[in-house]
Amino acid sequence: MADGSASVGGGSRDANGRLVDADSPLALRAHRTNLLNVAAEALCTEDFNDAPRRLRIAATRNEHAVLFEALDESPSSLIAADIFQHYMAFTFGLNPDFSGAEGADGKRRYRASYLRLLKGWMFDSNNSEGAVLKGWVESRFGLLPTYHKEPILRFASDAWRTYGEEKLSTRFHNNNIHLQLDLMYEYCQWWMRRGWPDAPMPSRASHIRLYRGVNNFEEHHIVARPDKRTAVLRLNNLCSFSIERDIAGQFGDYILETWVPLTKVVFFRDILPRYPFKGEGEYLVVGGDYRVGVSLL
Repeated sequence: MADGSASVGGGSRDANGRLVDADSPLALRAHRTNLLNVAAEALCTEDFNDAPRRLRIAATRNEHAVLFEALDESPSSLIAADIFQHYMAFTFGLNPDFSGAEGADGKRRYRASYLRLLKGWMFDSNNSEGAVLKGWVESRFGLLPTYHKEPILRFASDAWRTYGEEKLSTRFHNNNIHLQLDLMYEYCQWWMRRGWPDAPMPSRASHIRLYRGVNNFEEHHIVARPDKRTAVLRLNNLCSFSIERDIAGQFGDYILETWVPLTKVVFFRDILPRYPFKGEGEYLVVGGDYRVGVSLL
């Protein structure tokens, strides 16, 4: 565990040099060592969002080179999605009903699947599936969650204990689930850079404008408020946005608008068009400090 804050005169400062107090989210005062080419204390800053770097999860591309070689040869986004899903099914023994291979007794055992986690997240991001996804971000990106069912302010708390129990629950945390999510992230990044004609962003884009509807700021800590229409928020380590403002407005009276670095996009429905996900236009985004526009619906 690495502490991402520095003590200054009885207080502490975050990665942006701002003073933080003991009642702020734990994520503002600490971070994990990550598996990326950018340190967590840099990844969580506004500066990184302004000038993002390409992110790679250690060894994932090299260990699964055959997948990305096949993807590079795919003539369409639909075929690319089929290649990815077939590879995941073969590598991790996944079935459409999320059961595993038959055992000696002829029965199938449940096997955790990235698809099952995504489906659960879109139903409720504060359920056990959401905890596993947030735990993956914590492990790979080094960012701690700010919220899971309630604000997480310190390690010695019921909020942290509940999150810790759920993120490691064997119901969803098995079958190399973190490796599955590593591949999903790398596939998402490959898909966006490929430049498909029907993609919501051009291949050379660095950011995408997204929206989030909220009723209050309980889940996202206000770091700074330059004016009534602008805020700097510490977003949860994984959170959902929409590409459509009208859809975001269905989830709250306040609309947050921001430019998200594409390197922080983990998943969106377009990359797996054949799978019947709910949540059209939903994007899963790695958190940190974001400057957002705030407006009323």
